Amino acid sequence: MKPMGITGFWCVALVLSCCLLGPALFPRDALAQETVLDHWPSERANDRAALQRGAKLFVNYCLNCHSANQMRWNRLRDIGIDEAQIRAQLIFGEQKVGDTMTVAMSPRDAKNWFGKAPPDLSVIVRARNTAEHRGTDYLYTLLRGFYRDRSTLTGWNNLVYPNIAMPNILWHRQGPRVATLTRTESEEAPSAGGKVSSTTQLVRIVSVYDADGYAQVTKTKAEHGSPGLEVAFAPSNEKAAAAFNDDVADLVAFLNWMSEPTAAARMKIGVWVMGFLLVFLLVARWLNAVFWRNIK
Repeated sequence: MKPMGITGFWCVALVLSCCLLGPALFPRDALAQETVLDHWPSERANDRAALQRGAKLFVNYCLNCHSANQMRWNRLRDIGIDEAQIRAQLIFGEQKVGDTMTVAMSPRDAKNWFGKAPPDLSVIVRARNTAEHRGTDYLYTLLRGFYRDRSTLTGWNNLVYPNIAMPNILWHRQGPRVATLTRTESEEAPSAGGKVSSTTQLVRIVSVYDADGYAQVTKTKAEHGSPGLEVAFAPSNEKAAAAFNDDVADLVAFLNWMSEPTAAARMKIGVWVMGFLLVFLLVARWLNAVFWRNIK
């Protein structure tokens, strides 16, 4: 069998490079078409202090209803929390450090009480990754997109997930705020004589939800613009709102780490693998030239 030539080696190297470096060269948000999602501060992914704060928020606010059945308590040692701290500060029940993060509420009771069982959050970030957006951006915007709405069963609504069944569990950390939703859409223009009109016009619907969830809706004709939704929040306490955004960023950082705890190690190994492949490619090229030097 004839040995693989230089062209073959370069083809293999190119394929491996695309597979390993593709996500870095062409990130998901470069393909994103969703404009409502905010970008999560990704520098917190490897920030141990942020991960530890996120773990504390997760245990205190999320783990009451949502479980993390694929994560064990003792895995938190990877982010700098020792077993004594885990037992004293994070485990409130009778679980052991080697147990998984479960909740006392059964899925059957949860379905009866809430209509459906709250999803497990072990890999929620990876589950929300799509070609259009990253799961971290989705959750970061979702948790910051709640507003009071008296027309819903829970008294809350959400920009990313309209009529969401989950209330804003972090509302007291954020503080009250006013939400203004401006929707521009096209509708059939009215015509004289009761005839059906074939033309359309732009209308602007402004819904203002006060801090208690009562809405005032106004509808006017729009002279210009394009269909879409614009959102503005007016918090009563700017400092509390900024601190809340930091809390959500830390919480998403922990959810991101929990979805793939070995991501940082995998990336480091990937760098070494690419270095090895480069060296191997150079050696293989030299050997190929030596073996075929005297063959015509």
